[in-house]
Amino acid sequence: MTQTSVVLIGLEPTLINFSDPAYSAFPGLNAAKVQAGLDADVASLKALGYAAELCLVDFGETAEAVLRQLFKSRSFDCVMLGAGVRLIPKNTPLFEKLINVVHECAPGSKLCFNTGPTDSAAAVQRWFPA
Repeated sequence: MTQTSVVLIGLEPTLINFSDPAYSAFPGLNAAKVQAGLDADVASLKALGYAAELCLVDFGETAEAVLRQLFKSRSFDCVMLGAGVRLIPKNTPLFEKLINVVHECAPGSKLCFNTGPTDSAAAVQRWFPA
């Protein structure tokens, strides 16, 4: 049986300015905590039997190219765009760009959305039960 392949797309944590008021809904976060949460999400998905990997992007300078290159190199059953890309209003243009790249380059992939780094497995399992 082939493992369900999942890519989790998120912002490179070291590029996030956590003092920006846009991130005030996430008090106490810093790059190390976000990276630890992302790594834990990938590990959790792998423990459940998924072939999961992380793709971190910048705020738009190279994000589309990074994603296009990823999809050129392999395909994924499931694509998750993380909450940091989707839920911060000023990141909406980036979210639109990334959604359009997924739509163009991975039209057969299911999309799923988490609410944070603790429920990614549940989001994937809505489409691909373990």
